[in-house]
Amino acid sequence: MYYFIISLFLIVLTFSCTKNNTDEQNSARPNVILIMTDDQGYGDFGFTGNPLIKTPNMDALAERSAKMNNFYVSPVCAPTRASLMTGRYNYRTGAVGTFLGRAMMDTRETTIAELMKSAGYTTAIFGKWHLGDHYPMRPQEQGFDEVLVHLGGGIGQESDPPGGEGKYTNPVLFHNGKRVQEKGFCTDIYFNKALKWIEKVQKENKPFFLYLPTNAPHSPFKDVPEDWYRKYKAMNLNNDRFPQNVGHPLPEKCDTDRRARIYAMISNIDDNMGMLFHKLDSLKLTQNTLVLFLVDNGPNGRRYVAGMKGKKTEVYEGGIRSPLLLYWPRHLESPMVSDRISAHIDILPTILEACNIALPDTLQLDGKSLLPLLTKKNPSWPDRELVLQAHRTDVPKLYNNFALRTQRWKLLNPSGFITDTVFRNPQLQLYDMRNDPLEMKNIAAENPQIADSLKKIYKKWFEDVSHSRPHNFAPLRIYIGTKHENPLTLTRQDWRKIDKNPWLDEARGYWLVKAADEHNYDINIRFRKQPDAGVVYLKIDDKAYKQPVSAGQKELLFNNISINGGHHRIEGFVIKNNGKKAGIWQMDILAKDI
Repeated sequence: MYYFIISLFLIVLTFSCTKNNTDEQNSARPNVILIMTDDQGYGDFGFTGNPLIKTPNMDALAERSAKMNNFYVSPVCAPTRASLMTGRYNYRTGAVGTFLGRAMMDTRETTIAELMKSAGYTTAIFGKWHLGDHYPMRPQEQGFDEVLVHLGGGIGQESDPPGGEGKYTNPVLFHNGKRVQEKGFCTDIYFNKALKWIEKVQKENKPFFLYLPTNAPHSPFKDVPEDWYRKYKAMNLNNDRFPQNVGHPLPEKCDTDRRARIYAMISNIDDNMGMLFHKLDSLKLTQNTLVLFLVDNGPNGRRYVAGMKGKKTEVYEGGIRSPLLLYWPRHLESPMVSDRISAHIDILPTILEACNIALPDTLQLDGKSLLPLLTKKNPSWPDRELVLQAHRTDVPKLYNNFALRTQRWKLLNPSGFITDTVFRNPQLQLYDMRNDPLEMKNIAAENPQIADSLKKIYKKWFEDVSHSRPHNFAPLRIYIGTKHENPLTLTRQDWRKIDKNPWLDEARGYWLVKAADEHNYDINIRFRKQPDAGVVYLKIDDKAYKQPVSAGQKELLFNNISINGGHHRIEGFVIKNNGKKAGIWQMDILAKDI
């Protein structure tokens, strides 16, 4: 009996020590909160010199955070998100654009959420994903334990579910893949749900990774926080109210009502940032939580960007510069500021180093951890080159809408986002960013050797990212007929363009899909606007099915359509009685025998 008691005591003691050691290890590892806003430009903060906008919480965060003063993102949103999630240039990931099936990320990529989860972290996303709406590209298949997101590139776009069209207030969202009707303004919902989730997971004594990518202040601008809108509507927001004596002046006229609505959404984000830090303080999590804040691209329209030139979609500084704030009281001193160039590809390795998570040997990153710059006064940090490129095309083209940045120089071809031009002899621009950080004088003609040297670096980069894997720029396919998502809805967010502007009602497009096995399907076709009378066609590869449609009919069902396993092309369109063709809005696909 004596030996039994001693043995039992040792077992309990061993268990207690193991648990305490585990608790201490978990408590020593930082929680991570990654926050990114949508279409909020560099100048939409008090701390970047905006004299009119009200962002007191983000201004206070900037004062107590370490900062990267030359931080870059892509000129549009999905490419930034792909780089942020993978630490790799988005051209390696399949996500080369923002819609038309080009904002889907290859599932062979490893996300930061997958790495954090495998290291014992609990993970969550609340807000905008924009890297694939369907299995297995959804965030819940890409490492996130808790998911509350809208679809596609934003609320108010082609991916809106029926009944949720354009609703920032009381939006229809998707919780772990299930449609939910929420109440309140979308940004408030994301933050409130995130705070409740933090309360829940901190009781489990596990570190957490929280990704909070808002869709505000992206358009549409009709539905905004009313109290802030009234305040800004009463203010003079004309361009002459902003600093004009340095850099590129703003145009004389602007839409002040639109600006008031955008600012209202930004100040609402700021209110929620205040609530977030209040919650961290109350739970005693602040000291060992790493909070990172950035924006995804330049502002959605020409407005104050601290004297820089450019806006969203452009590769001038105003289109690709972002603040990067890193707040971690236990390890980062404030003010600690680095002027070294850095970019979205650096976020993943920075977080991994902060959390002491080893990078798998098989994973090749383009980014590097920024912690040496922010924790040491004189780190060894050799010069590097960063490239930011994105334009609306099916296959990226050499020289199109790119910027190459070194610590001193910037080479670019500002050809614009809506371009599919093949440039053989582009008229490149060169800026000395050490002496001309606002890009006031193009000095390419006076420095042909420098421009040519940087051009060669860019071409080598483009060749590298274009051949990262076999068929690197081949469009990705949507899986149908799986138990993971049945039914699923195909939207214009992911269709492949046939003709015209795909946003137009009369535009046509098709979807590339992969059927897991042979199934019989019910396929429901939905119209955005009630069509004129005519005939609806459903085409699967070379086989066509048709049914008459009455004027004003909203939906039409095709029953028991057999589809073999493998790759397919699916299209739906209407031929009206007047002979005109028009694409459908959405298509629901249900495999009946799963």
